[in-house]
Amino acid sequence: MPWPLPPDRMEILSLLWGTVLLRPYVFVFLAFYLAIAILNMGTARTLIFTIMAYAIAFLSEYSSTRNGFPYGFYSYIDTTRDQELWIINVPFMDSLSYSFLSYISYTMSLLVWSPLKKNGWDVRLGDNAKVKSSLKVVFTGAALFMLMDVIIDPVAFRGDRWFLGKIYTYQEEGEYFNIPLTNFAGWFLVGTAIIGSFCLVNRWLDRHLPESRKDIPYQALLGPGLYFGVLLFNLAVTFYIQEFLLGFCGILITLAILSLVLYKIRNPGKINAKT
Repeated sequence: MPWPLPPDRMEILSLLWGTVLLRPYVFVFLAFYLAIAILNMGTARTLIFTIMAYAIAFLSEYSSTRNGFPYGFYSYIDTTRDQELWIINVPFMDSLSYSFLSYISYTMSLLVWSPLKKNGWDVRLGDNAKVKSSLKVVFTGAALFMLMDVIIDPVAFRGDRWFLGKIYTYQEEGEYFNIPLTNFAGWFLVGTAIIGSFCLVNRWLDRHLPESRKDIPYQALLGPGLYFGVLLFNLAVTFYIQEFLLGFCGILITLAILSLVLYKIRNPGKINAKT
């Protein structure tokens, strides 16, 4: 008969399960991310990316809630501390979401800069060994990561008007729908750190652990599809809470990004894929 778990472990498991019940949509996105990432680059790289992204995200949030760097001063409201898992003063789910947000931004950047193999809408990445760890992929991915937050953060800030709940507050009212511009600069910096760190590790892995990417139909569109799925979810919530100006700003950003992706798919040779 197995021994019962110690009370502290039981509490952690209970809070982790509470996190899933409280934020189910986060874990739906997380599940899609894990499936796509494993198909694209294998289990080992997916695990490395997830742990690395979470660690960098948590450190950035812990730092910003203490000294204002890199997002500006903000703090989480601990009304859910007895309902979900927190790591010190940061909800576990919040830092965890950086893993799939940064990865799908990385896949968007790979789609923009990689050579493509096309058969109608069956789009797959070609041989991108020379470009997948380049600085332009890193910085483009970081910019796309930051643009997601331009849509997400103002909606999350108004979480008391939908099922997210009021979870954080800034020390001072920001310039963009209550969000300070320093926050977006922080997201670009953290996105660069996550994607850049993984690219450095991935270069080493390429020499010792061949990438086990599955060649499946529409492979290059899976991550970008999830990227736009996250944006559409947040835009739907934006209009649900009747923040119409914010919603129209989000639509313009989404359409601009979509136009870039469609241009690359229709004209794969127009964007230089060389390093």
